[in-house]
Amino acid sequence: MIQDYLLEEKLPHFWCAGCGNGIVLHAILDCMDKRNWTRENTVVATGIGCWGKADDYVKTNTFHGTHGRALAFSTGIKLANPALNVVTLMGDGDGITIGGNHLIHAARRNVNVTAIMVNNLNYGMTGGQYSGTTPKASITKTSQYGHVENAFDVCGVVKAAGASFVARGTVNEVAQLEKMIGQAVDHQGFSFVEVISPCPTHFGRSNKLGNAPAMMQWIKDNTVPIARAAQMSAEELKGKFVTGIFENREQEDYSTVYQRVIDSLKGEENE
Repeated sequence: MIQDYLLEEKLPHFWCAGCGNGIVLHAILDCMDKRNWTRENTVVATGIGCWGKADDYVKTNTFHGTHGRALAFSTGIKLANPALNVVTLMGDGDGITIGGNHLIHAARRNVNVTAIMVNNLNYGMTGGQYSGTTPKASITKTSQYGHVENAFDVCGVVKAAGASFVARGTVNEVAQLEKMIGQAVDHQGFSFVEVISPCPTHFGRSNKLGNAPAMMQWIKDNTVPIARAAQMSAEELKGKFVTGIFENREQEDYSTVYQRVIDSLKGEENE
């Protein structure tokens, strides 16, 4: 049961009404339950931000680090004990804006951790400033006349950096999201799942997208499965969230390769 992994005494949670973080957390805990993970063999690492508060509600071992550095800490934890199941939780500010450098290098190294980035298109916890994923022309607290920068296609960045598993889902499609997260944690190597989630308190309000149900509908209306996206033009895909698995290939993870180097050096010493 997911209750075995949830600190129910910490409820009600910190997140705003209508936030999708609870949906994502449920999907992660369900994944842990189905695989019989234990406190002893699991570490959830987080940084700063709305989604960074998720470790407050999890019974496994957790590590709460500094802003943008969750993957750096996760890398160290995994290398220190490769037997651990390491799950890294980041927001779009934590994951690609401030932490973008760590993200591309974790992908390049193919470190065997699972990164789940909840993308609510702005810095929700600190007042609704724009982030690296905020759509161009959007209104935020720091772009009140319209955001002038292009947003990252985060899955495109992570795939280009060398990640061996890359996927995107939304909080609207819970069954698909649970399946994606399950595939990610079962994957040997760096796995990355981006989850599109509403922020009605800041992004939705600033851009007149309505209340939480209206924002959920907005995400649904602008979601395109990867198979259908392949038949659409770049103009038709403008402003859409393409969902599905973008990369899923076998590749030796960092710990395996690193251990082989260590073993070879030990072999030379014994000769």
